[in-house]
Amino acid sequence: MAGIEIRDIAKSFGSYKALVDIDLDVADREFLVLLGASGCGKTTLLRLIAGLDTPTKGEIRVGGKRVNELPPRARGIAMVFQNYAVFPHLTVFENIAFGLRMKRMTETEIDARVRRSAGLMHIEQLLARYSGQLSGGQRQRVAVARALAMEPEVLLMDEPLSNLDALLRLEMRAELKGVVQESRTTTIYVTHDQVEAMSLGDRIAVMDQGRIVQAATPIDVYRDPATRFVGGFIGSPPMNFLTAKRRNGAWQVAGIGFDGPTGDRPEIVFGIRPEDVTTADKGLTGTVRVVEPLGAHQLVTMTVGETLFRAVLDSDLPIRSGDTLTLQPRPGRVRWFDSESGAAIPPSP
Repeated sequence: MAGIEIRDIAKSFGSYKALVDIDLDVADREFLVLLGASGCGKTTLLRLIAGLDTPTKGEIRVGGKRVNELPPRARGIAMVFQNYAVFPHLTVFENIAFGLRMKRMTETEIDARVRRSAGLMHIEQLLARYSGQLSGGQRQRVAVARALAMEPEVLLMDEPLSNLDALLRLEMRAELKGVVQESRTTTIYVTHDQVEAMSLGDRIAVMDQGRIVQAATPIDVYRDPATRFVGGFIGSPPMNFLTAKRRNGAWQVAGIGFDGPTGDRPEIVFGIRPEDVTTADKGLTGTVRVVEPLGAHQLVTMTVGETLFRAVLDSDLPIRSGDTLTLQPRPGRVRWFDSESGAAIPPSP
């Protein structure tokens, strides 16, 4: 068993608080993605788990065992870095075998593990080549194969696909998910790319300013963001937000009444995803500013009042810049947020 328990972890660099009160459980064999903007603390958290940095406070357990005082090599963890760290003076075989030789394994066992992990990454035909003879995607495969050859209890990956072009990232993403599933290794993957997070993770932990603001399945994070920040960070384009004010017992959004949460708040925030609206005779009305064809769909940017509002609509709809457009949210897709804290407001019973 290689579950991970993180309890009350904090990390400060002088007066700067990089991580604040982190509590997180990662189940055995789970693929968890740490997602957030640059500087949110996700790589710092990964380094604490790996043992490359020491927490200011808190406890980290791997497989039920406290690892705070253990050096990286004793934690049963392998890490794949953003820059690959493939040694240019070694062949692919020797790169993959490097950690195994450090553990003084027999040549027979080294050969078996290298060929097994190379086979998982489909690079067995490259074992005799040097780094300079490989493409960026091939070097990335070598770095992953080297980590898998160690047969770690936990695999940590720090934005491993960020240096690849878009098409290769798509290919490697699918490859990586299949390999990790086959290896059945507990994995924590750091990225700022929400598409990677949504497609790879069993769960996503969204981070902001050193805190985990939501940890849930990809669809739950997308459909039911815990905060306005999550709704605005996840999704391309992100969730639309409009001010809702209480008038005559209903919530008025751009002059249109909506049923919403009960309570005595005078003002809250209305949220709706761009793909969760349809054209209608009555609803949110605005002026179209830009229309962007996207194949089967079109992205329409309009102004509702003084707020930019985006909608993903069928490409067959004849919509042009300057048109007046009226949209209605799909039933059950509106989300509400507190104006001050940004926290999601649950629907009224």
